[in-house]
Amino acid sequence: MKIRRFFLFIFLFSSIFSPFQANADEVLQQRINKLETELQELKELMRAQIERQKTQEQQITENQERIRETSAETTKYALLADTTFGGYGEIIYNNYDDDATRDEFDMQRFIIFMGHRFSDRTRMYSEIEFEHAQTKGGTSGGEVALEQAYIAHQITPGVDINAGLMIIPIGMTNEYHEPPVFYGNERNEVEQRIIPTTWRELGLSLRGKTIGGLEYTFGLTTTPDASKYSSANGASYGFKDMRTVGQKAAANDIGYLAGLNYRGILGLEVGATVWSGNTSQKGKGYTAYSALSTVDATLTIWDAHLKYSNRGLDVKALYAAGTLSDTASINSALGISGNKAAPESFYGYYGEVGYHVYKEGDLDVAPFFRYARYNTQESVASGYTIDPNNNETVYTFGVNFYVHPQVVFKFDIQDFQTADAKDRYNLGVGWMF
Repeated sequence: MKIRRFFLFIFLFSSIFSPFQANADEVLQQRINKLETELQELKELMRAQIERQKTQEQQITENQERIRETSAETTKYALLADTTFGGYGEIIYNNYDDDATRDEFDMQRFIIFMGHRFSDRTRMYSEIEFEHAQTKGGTSGGEVALEQAYIAHQITPGVDINAGLMIIPIGMTNEYHEPPVFYGNERNEVEQRIIPTTWRELGLSLRGKTIGGLEYTFGLTTTPDASKYSSANGASYGFKDMRTVGQKAAANDIGYLAGLNYRGILGLEVGATVWSGNTSQKGKGYTAYSALSTVDATLTIWDAHLKYSNRGLDVKALYAAGTLSDTASINSALGISGNKAAPESFYGYYGEVGYHVYKEGDLDVAPFFRYARYNTQESVASGYTIDPNNNETVYTFGVNFYVHPQVVFKFDIQDFQTADAKDRYNLGVGWMF
């Protein structure tokens, strides 16, 4: 009886609680399913996060590479921005009155300028000159040469120290010789023969300016070389053939330079420069001559000049003179005789006036007149003679037609009073940039 009751109790208990057990299993399964879903979503979220992170890292790498490239480009363009290019050129046609003299077209010059700013205080300037279109052939041949190449470093505002191949700051054309800057096709005779443009030397100079408009220059340079004096040209171009132009210049002697310019009044420039140095180089010049080893062949040259521009009027005036000592020894060492002798003294001066009569837009018409007087062989050593053709007066008149401030067409007529065979008219075009 008791056993039957026990089994009956078990049956009743299982019947009562079996639905609850089923419900519990179902709830548990639902929770498991939910957890699996959430776990899968978490995995997907983590995978997406990892992908985003990879994408971000790749983007960062690409950005860094782009920054490096941009930095390199910026540096390159900054370097280009600090480097400047320019230059000038001129083509001239000479038509001579004398039928025995050849008329001539000539690509006289093409110059490339390059400068670079290393910093606000340190810069480099250079010019490469091409003359007569090529380096061989033609009556005068051609030339490729450095016209200048030097470093300018600012010591203090308004004061620079320059070192390298520099144009001597004497006269008005030697430094400023671009075709649109001067009147006429040919550079004026005085600053070709007494101050031979473009005269440059290797050296060191100090240049500065004051608030009042005064500018000064002091320097030490190489010197022209007496052993290069040319018997072929004689003294017709003064000491021009003695220039070394920075090519293995002898340095046994040095030259001294001093100059002043005043530009304190608008449109006005008044100045003077003197240069002096021994050209014998103790007999160790371009060509070694023992006869020059004890010679004091000191060359001294100076100029005084005035320039004034106002309301279309341009006025220039210049006087230049020089001396060369011990010329008898130079002539003897080089085997020069007669009227080809090196000059003991020489001089020249000119006056020029131009007026801009018409200006409309870029077109600018400016006629001019220039009177020049020079003697490249004023005196010579005893026992030598003077070539009268070296004592000359030249009248030049013509007109500059500017089609742009940096581009000019020129026409002029030159009348030589001593050497009539040089009489000519000239046509040309010049530019600078």
